[in-house]
This record gives sequence, C-alpha cells and structure tokens, in this order.
Amino acid sequence: MQQPPPYAPQGGAPPPAAMVSKVEMTISCTGLRDADVFSKSDPICVLYNLEGSRKREIGRTERIDDNLNPKFQKQITVDYHFEEVQKLAFYLYDIDDNNNDVSKADFLGKCECTLGQIVSSTNFKRPLDYQGRNYGSISIQAQEQGGMQKSVKLTLKGVKLDKKDWFGKSDPFLEFHRQLLDGSYALAHRTEFIKNTLNPRWKPMKINTRRLCDNNPDTVIRVECFDWNSNGTHDLIGEFFTTLAELEQSSAGKTFSLVHPKKKGKRGYRHSGEIVVEQITVAREYSFLEYIQGGCELNFVVGIDFTGSNGDPRDSSSLHYLGGNTPNQYTQAITAVGNVIQDYDSDQLYPAFGFGARLPPTWQVSHQFSLNGNPQDPDCHGIPGILAAYHQCINSVQLYGPTNASPIIGNVAKMAREALHQQQAKDYFILLLITDGILTDMDQTIHMIIEASELPMSIIIVGVGNADFDDMERLDSDDELLSIGNRKAKRDIVQFVPFRDFKNGGPDRLAAHVLKEVPTQLCDMYNDLLRVPPMYSPFYGAPS
Repeated sequence: MQQPPPYAPQGGAPPPAAMVSKVEMTISCTGLRDADVFSKSDPICVLYNLEGSRKREIGRTERIDDNLNPKFQKQITVDYHFEEVQKLAFYLYDIDDNNNDVSKADFLGKCECTLGQIVSSTNFKRPLDYQGRNYGSISIQAQEQGGMQKSVKLTLKGVKLDKKDWFGKSDPFLEFHRQLLDGSYALAHRTEFIKNTLNPRWKPMKINTRRLCDNNPDTVIRVECFDWNSNGTHDLIGEFFTTLAELEQSSAGKTFSLVHPKKKGKRGYRHSGEIVVEQITVAREYSFLEYIQGGCELNFVVGIDFTGSNGDPRDSSSLHYLGGNTPNQYTQAITAVGNVIQDYDSDQLYPAFGFGARLPPTWQVSHQFSLNGNPQDPDCHGIPGILAAYHQCINSVQLYGPTNASPIIGNVAKMAREALHQQQAKDYFILLLITDGILTDMDQTIHMIIEASELPMSIIIVGVGNADFDDMERLDSDDELLSIGNRKAKRDIVQFVPFRDFKNGGPDRLAAHVLKEVPTQLCDMYNDLLRVPPMYSPFYGAPS
C-alpha cells in the first residue's frame, strides 16, 4: 500500500515544470561538395549542441555511399525546451572508413541555427557553409514524438465519506495513480483538500492521458481518497479502481464506492463513502508544438518603465544608465527574453512602448508612448531595433511618474482581441513588462489582467533594482487564479520575477524561468477556452 505524501497537497501532481518534448529530426541535403576523386562523397550528418565555444555531439545519421543529394533515414532525437535558446550545428562529413570516425573525414559543410528556428518552420532549409561560402543545402523536418494526446476533464464530489477526525469532519482530497508494468503505481494527479466536510466537491480537474494511463485505455487507475492532516500523516478513507475506457463510457451520476483495504471483508462493512462523477469529457489535446507547427506565431511586445525612481540616466547608479561595461538590467531582460521568442515570429517586428515619462515638446506625462517616436507605427525591427529605440528614447524623454502599467496591458489586450476574432490559433501575444517598483495603478492592472485572461496573450513582468516587490507577487497567480471583487481570471497568464534573483545565473536563466509557463498558457487558451485545433498539421493532415 503506497503511503500518502508527508506534505499538504496543493492540487495537481507532479508540481508545475517547464514543458519538455522530444523532437525527431529528419535530414536531407542537396548539392554536397564532392570530396572523392574516383567516386562521389559518402556523407554522414552529425548534430552538435553548441555551448559557448564548445560543441557536444547529440547524434548522427547513417552514412550514405556515393551520394551528393542524401536523404538520411535515421532520425536524430533531441529534447526541446521552448524557454531556452538551443543552439545547434549540423556538420556534414565524407566518411571513407567503416568506423565512421569524423576526425579523419573530409568536411563538407555546416549549418548553425537554433532548435526554435527549426520547429517553427514547416520545412527548414538553409545553405551549408563551407569555408565561408555556400556549398549545397540542408533541409530539416522536425516532428514531435508521442503522437496525439487526450485529456480527461473531471468534476467529482464525495458523498457520506467516513469521518476521520476526532473534533471535526474529514478534510478530503483525491490522488490518481497509474499502474506500471511491474504492478506498482505512480502518482498522476492530486486534488486540493477541502476542509471539514464529508460531502466535498472538488474543483474541476484536467489530467493528460499520457500522465494518467500512458495513453492506454486499459491501464488500471487507482483513485485514493485521503483525510488531510497538517502533520503530513494523511489518513486513507478509501480507494477504487477504474480505467480510462470505463471513464470514457461514464456519464454524469456514475458512482464509485470507496473501499478501505483493511476493512474490506469485515462483517457489515460496505464502503467508506462514494465518489460521484458530476461531469466528464475526454477530448483531443493539442500540444504547444502542434500549434506552433500549425501556423501559430508568437508576437513579442515590450513595455519599459521610464519613471523617475529609476534615477538620472546620466548617473552610473541609475537603472537606465547606458555607459557601463555591462548592459543595464532593462537591456539584459529584453535581450534574453527576446532572443527566445524571435524564432517564433516571422516578420521580426516588435511593438515597443514606454510609460511614466514626460515627452517633448509639450513635456506632458505619457503612460504609453512608442519607443521609436512613431505613435502610428510602434514596431521595431528585431531585438537590436528595440534596443536602439530604447537607447535613443532614454536620451530624449524626462523620467517622471507614476508607475501605471494598465494602459500598455490594455493596448496589447486590444491587439489580442482582434486576433481572437479570427477564431483561429494564429497569433498569440507575449508582453514583457519591465518596471523598477510597485505599480501605482494596481487595481486597474488587476482588472486589465483578468480581462486579458480570456485573450490569446501572456504577460511577463520583470522587476529591476532593489525595490520591495512583495505586492507584485499577487499578480503571479500560480496557486489561485487572480481575482478582485466578484471578478476572477479565466486562467493564469502572468509570470513575475525580480531580476536580482537571477544575477548569479545570468539573463539566460531569467528567460528560461519567465518563459517556461508560456507553452501551458498557450495550450490552455486554445484547447480549453477557445477550443480550436491548430490551423493545419504538416504531419497528420487537417485537424479533426
């Protein structure tokens, strides 16, 4: 019997983590250099991961004899992390020995790129670089492993559960476990606990079928009901067993009896309460990569705090100081986050705004202005374009205040609402908001975030400097959805982090942390709220 965990359940299991997929890459080349005198080259492709000046081999294809236009059959599998810039290098060699020793082989050409560039392209094709000139080309197709996924959406309630507490009723929660090949069980999902009731009704839950049963409808699923205790010694109320196949055939009102294994078989014992299915659906669940490869683009938008609390930009202590050997925190945050997202935006045009400054020539305070000085077209070309506009703007405006972020959030929400009218998974917006302090318009910002939670957008807030950002943490609703008054967000769309927490790890680690929830947020939007498939599928045909 698996013992309950020695900690308080907070809902869902395992805990949230970055979304990781395995991607299979199919490689072909055309027009390779002929390195053999009496025959054609015998090419092999070796894939390396680039880490600074070092390269580490990930995998290699088979060797194909006498072919300058090889289509390699052996695929190379890599782990895909959206939140990281994964730099790759594809090296082509002419192998003449049976040991496939590339150190003795003739170099035919290379292609350096990022994994993000590959997965965001239906058919990635680039020229091969041979000693500084193009010689042949390489084509790469990336396909996510695992095939189609489903999710089970369940609303459950308990009826007349056994009382386990001396001075009150039980505090019940549920755990779902899938059976492994050796007969043991692995935790797949955990609900929240509900205080002092024998008739609980748990929040609606969604469990991916890969986690619940390894996509096998006949895998045994054990559901345990515990009484939560603050000291971690949770008491088992009872358990029942089912399968995905049985759940799919269930309808509202289906009842499962909870049986305690130590009481089973005792005279007069029937069960320890019942679990009732109030609502159940089993639906196709599209992955982040399916949406990206199905034509969804990520639209990057930047908002920068130009309030006076940043300090005089001419002073080296200012958060906007541009004269040091190390880029300031604003520059580092824009570069780190932008370098990841740029692979998923084909036009490389990014709207960039500032707030909290006085603008020439009238010197009126503006809570939203274009960094490039063009109110009609705030787009900057590429990450260098954003930085150039920011550097120019810092020298032409007067830092002032207050710190109002809701106008920029509202503007991006307007863009996202226009995209929503398409009723397609086409354009998803990511707003990077960088500020040095607590927002003055916190209530308006919360209202705006709640409104934006129904739109295809995510918000990343980076706090720079040494201010107390405790009040900002409430915007990052990891444990409970953001609410104000009687309004509540539909989903969690905000990730907040202080920049100082990543000073030692560097900006790349900051980007990895703030972006890791974006794939889940995007999938929640299109799978659950909008309920639309990818616009197209390059591998499986049209979505059904």
